[in-house]
Amino acid sequence: MNNALKQWKEAATLILTAGRRLGADSLSSRTPLDSSGVASHLPHSSRFDYDVLLLKRSAKSKFMPNAYVFPGGTVESSDFSSDWLDVFKSFLNSPGFGLRSVKQPVENRPPIFATNRLKLGSPIPGEVALRICAVRETFEESGVLLVVPKMEEKRLLKSFQDTLYSQHYTEHKLCSDELSKWRALVNKNPSNFIRMCQELEVLPNIWALHEWANWLTPQGKYGRTRFDTAFFMCCLHEMPSTLQDEKEIVRFQWSTPTEILQSYKARQLWIAPPQFYEISRMCRLPLLNDLHSFAHQRATEGCDQWLPVVVLQDQLHISLLPGDKLYPRDTSKQVKDDHTKNSQLEDPTDDSELHRLVCSDPYTTTLQITVKPKYNHLLPVMEPASSHNSKSQL
Repeated sequence: MNNALKQWKEAATLILTAGRRLGADSLSSRTPLDSSGVASHLPHSSRFDYDVLLLKRSAKSKFMPNAYVFPGGTVESSDFSSDWLDVFKSFLNSPGFGLRSVKQPVENRPPIFATNRLKLGSPIPGEVALRICAVRETFEESGVLLVVPKMEEKRLLKSFQDTLYSQHYTEHKLCSDELSKWRALVNKNPSNFIRMCQELEVLPNIWALHEWANWLTPQGKYGRTRFDTAFFMCCLHEMPSTLQDEKEIVRFQWSTPTEILQSYKARQLWIAPPQFYEISRMCRLPLLNDLHSFAHQRATEGCDQWLPVVVLQDQLHISLLPGDKLYPRDTSKQVKDDHTKNSQLEDPTDDSELHRLVCSDPYTTTLQITVKPKYNHLLPVMEPASSHNSKSQL
């Protein structure tokens, strides 16, 4: 772990998608309406041939209770353990254990990816350990085990970079009882994930996880705990089975991106701004093949570190993101919920360089973006502003 980053706990999360059958009206031209009858810009749910996994956090959770989140969690020291060298020994001669190199200059990389882990005492590259964390946490929270049998090593060494789809491997054929046993052991002690991989002769499928984003928790927004989180994308052919843990996670939900956003707007579930933003991005690509191809190709471009800076204006919470004309150059000096009035916020004619989320209440969020996405990323689908916040060009 990177103890040099004392403000944040390092974490990894996985946007896990899985194929579904298109509905009979998959080519329907029907446009979904929101609750006010305004035409939606979101693609109709039936156009999607995949679902996204969301987990509902327990009401007792210390961080974001009752929120629907992607699987993921805090990086553990075991994710950087040298014991992984034995598990991945066939890949040690390949840079980054066979992961494709990122074009982004190291000086521009987010610290969570750029930090030299060897100088911190770990021989495991950050890109590898963060993916191990995401795979482990996904297993702990949902029971979905993303692994590759050791017998597939030679094939992987030759062809994993060219694979069209990331596979959800089940060749080890764990029965549900054994899966539950290992899941309990890993939940009890994360280092048991290494032992599980050794005994079952499997590898965490780090090659199926594509770098997607890096979000930091805003100051004072969700309590004292703040996370520096690496987001990865993984596309599976078919929907895997999940196992309820009935502790930290109280519910699973597989839904299309449009269904998630509409349920959020209808106050049937709550998602945090990063989830809202990334799911809105996915609405650009309703077909799994297109999503996977994009994620696979774009991942080598890199990404920026995004720390939302929250300001208040006319009872609206405005989360400024990098690239916005009002985003501070030095975020270390920001104060909690800046109440300062700014004439630029109130100018409805100036829509230059906007990159922000505007929240009028916990279930009403509008994206306002006029800047071009960096690193060849997707521009989110943006819904029309509702009447109560349409007066302001926030």
